[in-house]
Amino acid sequence: MKILLAVDGSAFSKRMLAYLSTHESLLSNSNSYTVFTSQPTLPPRARAALGKEIVESYYADESEKVLAPVTKFLLRHGIDAKSVWKVGPAGATIAKIATDGKFDLVVMGSHGHGAVMNMVMGSVATQVLAHCKVPVLLVR
Repeated sequence: MKILLAVDGSAFSKRMLAYLSTHESLLSNSNSYTVFTSQPTLPPRARAALGKEIVESYYADESEKVLAPVTKFLLRHGIDAKSVWKVGPAGATIAKIATDGKFDLVVMGSHGHGAVMNMVMGSVATQVLAHCKVPVLLVR
């Protein structure tokens, strides 16, 4: 199975990894894994003031802070996963990567906000569910 692990460095991502470690069918050498994180786009004025090289370095550094612990966790479990990061809105970007990459499953942590909070604030999980053509496993 080809699995996309969508992570953001939060406690909810850590919970998702803990859940995976207790389910052999989800955390197995027989599966192929890609760990993905999305970085929010910096405002245009900030990008212009900083310059392309500094902005790209910032995105790469911030992504590595999120991806490195997950990669280390997976390596401890004997899994060598691919790591990918993109810049853009998290929900739509996760859904696009999952669909374009022909993944069998997306696994991600969820904050577990209720419907009212999602209407006010929005939710990455809600956006992924709305736009993704791939099955999504949300871990709370």
